[in-house]
Amino acid sequence: MVNETKLLETIKGAKKSEKERKFKQSLEMIMVFRDIDVKKGFAINEVIQLPKEMSQPAKICVMASGDMGSKAKDANADEVLDNDSITTLAQDKRQSRKLLNKYDFFLADTKLMPVVGKSLGQLMGPRGKMPTPVPFNADIQSFLNRFKKSIRVRLKSSLALSCKIGDESMDEADLATNASTIISAIEKKLPNGEKNIKKIMIKTTMGKAIKLEEGKK
Repeated sequence: MVNETKLLETIKGAKKSEKERKFKQSLEMIMVFRDIDVKKGFAINEVIQLPKEMSQPAKICVMASGDMGSKAKDANADEVLDNDSITTLAQDKRQSRKLLNKYDFFLADTKLMPVVGKSLGQLMGPRGKMPTPVPFNADIQSFLNRFKKSIRVRLKSSLALSCKIGDESMDEADLATNASTIISAIEKKLPNGEKNIKKIMIKTTMGKAIKLEEGKK
């Protein structure tokens, strides 16, 4: 279990050690693992909803036509692609890659999932960005609200991962709460829980990584 007092001190240290920049920097957490054999296929691909909202919510593209597409636009989805748009996009690999890099999450009407899989699955799958299916009668607004407050955490073929916990404008206690939530979620996916965590570090976008000292009780 993470010592939240130490986590808070580490976050303050990461923010304090960095000189002022002309842009708002993200706060990132790096987790390094041990005693895990990633060569045998161990991987993590988790969507984690953060308890403290970030000033820049996740960007979401909705793949839907008809009623759901209209509702997604009304709910201020960052972009809505219908059936024809998906088919056209699939013919241009360069534009497809740009789209995948632009958005954090993709949601898709269950009726369009076969089209998405056939057209873009080969690009989206390896990047861990296959859309989350949305049932035809679901409230798209609630899906958007949840994913805007979420991050995706991936671990594959490596013993380390990096993820965003917020930005430097946020209160340190809120950043610590987000970090603690992510750590707890990751621990549950590890074979031996916290014993598989070698070290945890916090850094700003341009700053050096500050190690969490005596991070566990």
